[in-house]
Amino acid sequence: MPSNPPPAIKLPLKGSCRCGQVEVAVTKPPLATSACHCRGCQKMSSSAYSLTAIIPSDGFAVTKGEPVLGGLHGPDSHHYFCPHCMTWMFTRAEGMDWFVNVRPTLFDDTDWFRPFMETYTSTRLPFAETGAVHSFREFPPMEAYEGLVKEYQAWTG
Repeated sequence: MPSNPPPAIKLPLKGSCRCGQVEVAVTKPPLATSACHCRGCQKMSSSAYSLTAIIPSDGFAVTKGEPVLGGLHGPDSHHYFCPHCMTWMFTRAEGMDWFVNVRPTLFDDTDWFRPFMETYTSTRLPFAETGAVHSFREFPPMEAYEGLVKEYQAWTG
């Protein structure tokens, strides 16, 4: 593991979309953090990659406003946006109700965030570096997540 783990997270975390009409709160620490280099994330974030904090569902709440579905409208993932400024705020995966992928840049405090893993490096832009501990050409295999979560917990203290 790298010698520079992120600073301790100070819960609860509060944050909002760009215009402030939708606010969120997190009361449980992330299970892991990630940067995704897939073409879908590149397009939705208008950037080289998207950042994610994988939050237990019972530790996440929308505290103001009502986000709307946007981005990918398929059966697997549901991307939620502010209806006014269209900030991509969080993602829920169909059939995986135990976690929410939250964009960590929404939070007032982002000092704690470091990507622990990066996914879809097969489509990473040549200049895009994340400093992630683990890199995967696509997504890690499902059987790897339990070990990754444990390692992330040890890394973050």
